[in-house]
Amino acid sequence: MPEGSQGLALIVQSGGYDRVHYALVTAAAAAATGRPVTLFFTGRALPALMPKGGWRRLDFSDDGTSPEARDQTLAHRGVATMEELLEACAALDVRFLACEMGWRALGLRDVTTRPDLKVETAGMVTLLGMVPPSHHLIFV
Repeated sequence: MPEGSQGLALIVQSGGYDRVHYALVTAAAAAATGRPVTLFFTGRALPALMPKGGWRRLDFSDDGTSPEARDQTLAHRGVATMEELLEACAALDVRFLACEMGWRALGLRDVTTRPDLKVETAGMVTLLGMVPPSHHLIFV
């Protein structure tokens, strides 16, 4: 980690496509600059961690378009897609945590997550216990 920089932990709770997308943008940028990053997915953001394009199950984007339509628009404009960002975060060793309580709140049990992300299931206590006080903690 570069001198003077801090780690970053993002709690990704909102299931809106744009919020999840930008949480991944932030995580990838921080990791690319040498900062350790943890993404803690909970609530309606959890489908982004599911295989076979689970991110398509996210809520509509801020402009009212479906996740697929928004992703296509961003790709057309030269902005990284959801798949590209998830893959970049994995390649940059971003740590992915999925909230156990969040899965239950969605009514999902024994969920399979994307193997390329190496998702760990944990709770808020685990997150808070593993994130040093020197890290920034951001709620998205």
